[in-house]
Amino acid sequence: MTLRGVLTLARLAAAAWIAPRVIRSALVRRSSAGAVMSTMARSDTDRCDVSVVVPARDEVTRLGPLLTALGDRHEVIVVDDGSADGTADLARSFGARVVTVGARPAGWVGKTWALRCGAQAATSQWVVHLDADVRPDPRLPSALVAHAECHRLDLLTAGTRAVAPTWAARWLHAAMLATLVYRFGGPGADSTGRELANGQVLVARRSLLCGPHGWKAVASHVTEDVALVRLLAASGHRVAMAEGFDLVSIEVASFTEAWRGWGRSIGLPGVEPRWRIAVDAAALALTMPIPLLRLLSRRADALDLALVAMRVGTAVGLTPAYRPAGLAVWMAPAADPAAIVAVALAAVRRSVNWRGRRLPVPR
Repeated sequence: MTLRGVLTLARLAAAAWIAPRVIRSALVRRSSAGAVMSTMARSDTDRCDVSVVVPARDEVTRLGPLLTALGDRHEVIVVDDGSADGTADLARSFGARVVTVGARPAGWVGKTWALRCGAQAATSQWVVHLDADVRPDPRLPSALVAHAECHRLDLLTAGTRAVAPTWAARWLHAAMLATLVYRFGGPGADSTGRELANGQVLVARRSLLCGPHGWKAVASHVTEDVALVRLLAASGHRVAMAEGFDLVSIEVASFTEAWRGWGRSIGLPGVEPRWRIAVDAAALALTMPIPLLRLLSRRADALDLALVAMRVGTAVGLTPAYRPAGLAVWMAPAADPAAIVAVALAAVRRSVNWRGRRLPVPR
């Protein structure tokens, strides 16, 4: 077989690997968009059985807006994970309860230990974990619990809208998000064995998070949210990820923050097998930038045109996930190579840096 024939087979295989997830994501999104919002509309009162737990390490510049939005509707616990910038004092000034983590046991990653400590300190039946850069609708915690109860879920995470003030941040972030859609489908897609999660917004019963299948079971993971969801799904628990764009957003301050923050985890190191990360990266390269390059060089065939159309459709579908959206999201395919590099690095990465800590990646 000629080299051209081998490349054609590789392109066809990559398209067969990727396309079903993208198509399924589009179909599911059309039927389930705003699921959390519709549940919230039927729940006008704040829940009294909800504790909000915020893990925080040197978050004095980002924590205030979150605490302002939460107000005094629920028990709010800020877990101070060794901050040196006044995070704890700021949290107390908003009336939040501050839990200071003790010495981290061997085998625990810092954030996972903070999440565990916060869940143990909570006094309510339901625990909502929110990251410090989350900007929620004040009714979000109650809406999440209502949605979980309505659908009989043991754990629920929600996708967020990204608020990025710079064009470059939106450009890179949108390309990274597209790689997740290509690999796993979007919120609500059936990806048995490859479930996805967003630990920035996570709700579960306290008894589950503190039990043997909770945070303790994924203590060493740097992508603890996905590790937890997959463990629970494999053990028979009901888990889901819903779209929460109208209820919650996150701040992405810059291109550098997007690369460093999401770049360390976008490949799901320690959760996905290294061989599958490598296969995903190769399939992404063959279905995202290469068809566009072939089109621009006037060498495109029918497969290339179909893949370019799929990429454009994905960009359109991701537009509601950004504020503002505009040209940066539409131009995100130009950032696909950088996003794919971030995924590929996870196949060889042995450790990641997070908040001044060097964390080993589980094998």
